Amino acid sequence: MTHVASQFASSYVFYWRDYFEDQPLLYPPGFDGRVIVYPNNQTLKDYLSWRQADCHINNLYNTVFWALVQQSGLTPVQAQERLQGTLAADKNEILFSEFNINYNNEPLMYRKGTVLIWQKVGEVTTKEVKLPAEMEGKKMAVTRTRTKPVPLYCDIIGDAFWKEHPEILDEDS
Repeated sequence: MTHVASQFASSYVFYWRDYFEDQPLLYPPGFDGRVIVYPNNQTLKDYLSWRQADCHINNLYNTVFWALVQQSGLTPVQAQERLQGTLAADKNEILFSEFNINYNNEPLMYRKGTVLIWQKVGEVTTKEVKLPAEMEGKKMAVTRTRTKPVPLYCDIIGDAFWKEHPEILDEDS
């Protein structure tokens, strides 16, 4: 896991300008990674559900915080003070009544986070096939199946996700 976190951090810096040409990287990034062995599938599902709920709580806070700073002109300290002690319902009300934002209409990617799962994906590539007696090869479309990480933006707290992807908790996967 230390190798993965290290590789990600160095790639993040290396490719920064490819994605943010005019924005300098102001601070060196830091990332952590963890390998955790859970005793059973239910404990794993509970942990992942907690992480998704935490993502939602953090995003709701940040959505309101930055709306207060960028659209209302509050300083970060003022926005933090305004939000201190508020509940989710209070934050939703601020977003709706002051900024006409219905948080439930925000993209799932922000409300639920990103879930990466391994999925079999069909890839079509073009190959040049040359028979021994032929001088020139023929270009042909070839389809092959690969297993790739695929991002999903969905609810993993309920049972629907786990019923749709039983292979995740399968002992043989």
